[in-house]
Amino acid sequence: MAEVRVEQEVAASPESIWEVVRDFGGIKRWNPGIEDVEVEGSGVGSVRTIKMGGGIELQERLEHVDDVGRSFSYSIIAGPVPVENYLASLTIHEADEGHSRITWQSSFDPKGAPEADCVALFTGVYEGGIAALRKAVA
Repeated sequence: MAEVRVEQEVAASPESIWEVVRDFGGIKRWNPGIEDVEVEGSGVGSVRTIKMGGGIELQERLEHVDDVGRSFSYSIIAGPVPVENYLASLTIHEADEGHSRITWQSSFDPKGAPEADCVALFTGVYEGGIAALRKAVA
């Protein structure tokens, strides 16, 4: 099983970041690579279909939410990714005054691509996502 972990500091309060990322269907609000999002259901177990350029669609299921700990986890259940058994979590921690530390991590089994390529793919997704989130809460 492969693992990816990206942790970065953002100059915004944990509460303000959590307000943005907590909306499972609102990822388009802060992630510019997404064209549209549709959500079926609500709360844990809901499924979001993320539509990106070129007709690419990805389905993710919300697995867990912890509002007190400002964390949620999700799995990829369908889409053109070279992995299976993918489970990721996004957690917002307090850092220095007015700052937060974002941890985005996952585990998965590579399927159809070398592990190093899969790790590089998700590392880039998380780094790009945190960069976009940094702009959204600035």
